Amino acid sequence: MRRSISSKAKSFLHRNLLYSGNSGTSPSSSFSICGFCFSRRAYSNGSDYREMLRNGIRFMKLDDSLDLFFHMVQCRPLPSIADFSRLLSAISKMKKYDVVIYLWEQMQMLGIPHNLCTCNILLNCFCRCSQLSLALSFLGKMIKLGHEPSIVTFGSLLNGFCRGDRVYDALYMFDQMVGMGYKPNVVIYNTIIDGLCKSKQVDNALDLLNRMEKDGIGPDVVTYNSLISGLCSSGRWSDATRMVSCMTKREIYPDVFTFNALIDACVKEGRVSEAEELYEEMIRRSLDPDIVTYSLLIYGLCMYSRLDEAEEMFGFMVSKGCFPDVVTYSILINGYCKSKKVEHGMKLFCEMSQRGVVRNTVTYTILIQGYCRAGKLNVAEEIFRRMVFCGVHPNIITYNVLLHGLCDNGKIEKALVVLADMQKSGMDADIVTYNIIIRGMCKAGEVVDAWDLYCSLNCKGLMPDIWTYTTMMLGLYKKGLRREADALFRKMKEDGILPNECYV
Repeated sequence: MRRSISSKAKSFLHRNLLYSGNSGTSPSSSFSICGFCFSRRAYSNGSDYREMLRNGIRFMKLDDSLDLFFHMVQCRPLPSIADFSRLLSAISKMKKYDVVIYLWEQMQMLGIPHNLCTCNILLNCFCRCSQLSLALSFLGKMIKLGHEPSIVTFGSLLNGFCRGDRVYDALYMFDQMVGMGYKPNVVIYNTIIDGLCKSKQVDNALDLLNRMEKDGIGPDVVTYNSLISGLCSSGRWSDATRMVSCMTKREIYPDVFTFNALIDACVKEGRVSEAEELYEEMIRRSLDPDIVTYSLLIYGLCMYSRLDEAEEMFGFMVSKGCFPDVVTYSILINGYCKSKKVEHGMKLFCEMSQRGVVRNTVTYTILIQGYCRAGKLNVAEEIFRRMVFCGVHPNIITYNVLLHGLCDNGKIEKALVVLADMQKSGMDADIVTYNIIIRGMCKAGEVVDAWDLYCSLNCKGLMPDIWTYTTMMLGLYKKGLRREADALFRKMKEDGILPNECYV
């Protein structure tokens, strides 16, 4: 037997919430949830909370919402369950799902009854927190309490399955739902279609579209956007454009999301001029490009070293009130670094902090790579140190970029120190890491050390790939160790790895 929903919820809360403070009912007492500290506001009478729920709930911040909740539970008589539902729904829309779960538990302990609406809100929060087992357990409890699941209930569960990459479970639940007499609406169909498209099952999504239409449910712009995005991601450009024509004929017009999917496909296929035409079409249709649109176009322009135009686009988006985020900045910095204009990239890097944009691991890694390629290893190492000091954690790519720069410039000993530091931090080196070190050793004439490192790979749980073999064999040949190189070539073929053009 599975544990009850109550014990599961408590376990979940203990893992995800930090709760401390006075459990009393004084309106001035303070409390802490999820690491945030709040001070309870005093309300003069029962009508205050109703006025807040009626007029100001959409504009509330989290601390205001929590103040209101703790005031409501002190009111006598207690507010209606509908009032509590409205407040929980508002907090859920803030994406503070763990807080909603906590407050629901408080209501349960206080004996405040629940209706289908509050149950649906809680179940949706479990799904949004990727706690599907809790959601399913709670569904069972709902049914035992006499709350018959609604189409909203199933919608939350289906969305949870699709978000958790469990689209087959979603399809099974969909069929079960239909078998029980529930009639899916456009939201339900859209959820499954989007899940199928994101799991690269576009043909199944198209089949579901046909079934949807046979059931008398007309697709909307969300349906078409999912399908167009799925077709574009699968490289089916002509099918995507036909889908756009189909939706337009039905007087369902493309929105910013539609155009972004098409622009993304064009950029990835190197058709930047077509992406620019789509951007111009957006303007003609009076659609305001968003940060995704601008970032995609800047990326496409940078790909073809059209940096002046990329910088112009960057400035234009700011003039339109669309401020670049860390992704936009990282794209343009990468463009400068690849065009050997690393100082321009550094200027943008400094501008980020001035504009309050927080740099992430990708931003630092791009700049480190730029300075490594420019042969300015001291600057690259300083940026790496600053990255760690600022609390931005290097990933395996960051380490590999720095190691590649050091090895390419003959700094093998320093590279080995960085490798040791990396392992001390708890990060496991991958085969790419060791390929970089082996290549650096061979390039520096330290073939014996490279061979020892190659021989240790098996003990580290790593399998040599084509680059490991090729690098090691070329190193052996250059050292005059032809017999050893030929033996390694035979072993490579025995392992089922075919030689590449570098070796042949």
